[in-house]
Amino acid sequence: MNLNQPVTYIKGVSVARAELLYSELGIKTCNDLLHLFPFRYIDKTQFYTINQLQQNTAEVQIVGKIVDVKTVKQKRGSRLVATFTDATGTMELVWFKGVKWIKDSLKLNVPYVIYGKLNWFNGTANMPHPELELVSEYKKKLQTAMQPVYPSTEKLTNKGISQKIMRSILQNLLQQAYGSVVETFSNDFMQQNQLLGKKESLLNIHFPKDQELLAKAQYRLKFEELFFIQLQLLMKKLINKAKIKGFVFEQVGENFNNFYQNHLPFDLTNAQKRVLKEIRKDVSTGAHMNRLLQGDVGSGKTIVALLTMLLAIDNGFQATIMAPTEILATQHYNGIAELLEGTDIKIELLTGSTKTKKRREIHESLEDGSLHILIGTHAILEDKVQFNNLGIAIIDEQHRFGVAQRRKLWEKSSPSSEGGAIPPHILVMTATPIPRTLAMSVYGDLDISIIDELPPGRKDIKTVHRYDSNRLAVFKFLKDEIDKGRQVYVVYPLIQESEAMDYKDLMDGYESISREFPSPKYQISIVHGKMKPVDKDYEMDRFVKGETQIMVATTVIEVGVNVPNASVMVIESAERFGLSQLHQLRGRVGRGAEQSYCILLTSYELSSDAKTRLKTMVDTSDGFKIAEVDLKLRGPGNIMGTQQSGVLNLKIADVVKDSPILYKARQTAIQLLNDDPELSKPQNAPILKRFSLLQKRSGIWSNIS
Repeated sequence: MNLNQPVTYIKGVSVARAELLYSELGIKTCNDLLHLFPFRYIDKTQFYTINQLQQNTAEVQIVGKIVDVKTVKQKRGSRLVATFTDATGTMELVWFKGVKWIKDSLKLNVPYVIYGKLNWFNGTANMPHPELELVSEYKKKLQTAMQPVYPSTEKLTNKGISQKIMRSILQNLLQQAYGSVVETFSNDFMQQNQLLGKKESLLNIHFPKDQELLAKAQYRLKFEELFFIQLQLLMKKLINKAKIKGFVFEQVGENFNNFYQNHLPFDLTNAQKRVLKEIRKDVSTGAHMNRLLQGDVGSGKTIVALLTMLLAIDNGFQATIMAPTEILATQHYNGIAELLEGTDIKIELLTGSTKTKKRREIHESLEDGSLHILIGTHAILEDKVQFNNLGIAIIDEQHRFGVAQRRKLWEKSSPSSEGGAIPPHILVMTATPIPRTLAMSVYGDLDISIIDELPPGRKDIKTVHRYDSNRLAVFKFLKDEIDKGRQVYVVYPLIQESEAMDYKDLMDGYESISREFPSPKYQISIVHGKMKPVDKDYEMDRFVKGETQIMVATTVIEVGVNVPNASVMVIESAERFGLSQLHQLRGRVGRGAEQSYCILLTSYELSSDAKTRLKTMVDTSDGFKIAEVDLKLRGPGNIMGTQQSGVLNLKIADVVKDSPILYKARQTAIQLLNDDPELSKPQNAPILKRFSLLQKRSGIWSNIS
């Protein structure tokens, strides 16, 4: 049997059933169905008698006979009630759906095995919608102690594809297709890694003989899934290093040295120096750099980015930084322009609101090479924007850009002397710390640098959790801080689905703060998504200049506001924010030399997840620890937008729970490629075959993250 055939080839799957399986679970081929894994198992080794049933018994299996069946009218339609007996007593079986069909199919006074959940009414047990099987049929089947429970939907159940039917279809599939399952690893490989065979694993994942074989089958299938993901990522990295040429930045020249010696406002931390070394090594080899730079808010990524760009300029190239929002692009521009004051470096800002005349000037100076650094938003991706010689592209908070947008930037490449395009070196920056397991899975094809040290003189931000009833004490604390000359943020949630309610909360909050902090003594800025950009900028500007002491805002201030004088961040309804958002918001304060504070205000009613998030924020300011907790709470699919990356479309493994298997799979893949980079050795033929099926390459651009 060919496993790529449609599921209609399986005994028991009609065209109508096949359409349902496709529309509800996305299952088209026999192979898809074979890889629809159970999410739990029911122990069917134990049989009960009716007199053993207890109120706390959940799912039970009983052998007995149906001695009577009647239809009982109810307000809507009717229900079917059957009297079921064994040697020890009597109970009722009840159906509310499919009454006529079930009534016709029941046989009286014949032994049945029934299975289901119990309901109790006036001290008597009954079983709604039981699974039924004649004892004579039950004895013929492949019996397994543990019965699989498959993902399902209400529609599948209502259309008659019950768990019992699913099990029956999968039994048929395994009987028909067992001989067609192809082993993806050699015997030596399986022995070295203590793996069960593929056929045995698939049989025991669906119908495990016992708990031990189930564990071995799960391990084998999880290992295989994670191993091939790692192999793809590592191969991509090898191809990137071997086949994609990169510009060589061989000299550290005048611009870099002048800035480093005369304009750098502070000493670099050891972490910044280490990362710079890693980048310099990359750009001097002639291979293409594809590096992810992680560092918490305020760890000094921008200085590393600037020094990298100066390295490019010293070697005759241009550089660009692309940021996801105008606020962030403007902040990068202002910060870097200030640092470069007094040097010969020409720098410009290009965003959606850049005027036409200015745009034209930027386009011209880019093309003639007189513009060294361009900072901007998506506006950089427009076809009109042509560089003379782009050597490095730096992307900030890259998870906010889609793959197509990133590719457009890579394609602004320069021709090499031998002909063909050379893409610019890529440095991707993120202030969202990525847990190690996720970094290995989603960004496994990039080299990763981490700035894990804050600049000296930075004090840890003190974080506290307070309930609404402590509001007056919080206001008193804010007044004390403002009296010391400090400034304060008060942030409200903004969640699209409840925009009207959020807006009302913000305005109510603004009014209560205005009453508590009256003018002229106190001045308040307000910023929210419904304001015109020009009004928003005006309010932001007043706060930055210190003309207002309090900024009341929605999360629009999450990125792009740098006010060293702001020392307190109050987060209202903190339970409604995710961990990474809370961490980013907290990073808006603590940018000066003074002690800073973050106050998480919540109601008393908190879910257990919300309590975990708040406790994590109070206990640690380590972005990586916070990211690990966030990953455990939310799962990999919702972090970093990994669902759009397509890498983590996992069938059985879980990068959080199965991190030990992930590490092992990655190490095994690294060893394999060190030993046989082309996978050309005969013993690796099965791996190469499977790998080739997974690879759908489209030119070198697909190898650039």
